[in-house]
Amino acid sequence: MAKLARQLYDSSIRQKVEKEGNIGKMVIIDVETGDYEVDKNGLHASNRLNERHPDSRQFGLRIGYNVAASLGGVMERVSQ
Repeated sequence: MAKLARQLYDSSIRQKVEKEGNIGKMVIIDVETGDYEVDKNGLHASNRLNERHPDSRQFGLRIGYNVAASLGGVMERVSQ
């Protein structure tokens, strides 16, 4: 699922969402439809996506970073 989400992000979503105002926000992707939502809070984005696609398979990525979250580590920005 992660591989499919990353492919969708790289092929069609990245160019739409990687804007300065979105860096650090979460993008939640429905891996079955390719639809997505962006929000500072991943749960809010997921809830909105669920309204449109109940029972969807979702995967989250942090825009502009190589990880979605860090527990005691450092989140590094992906080079532009």
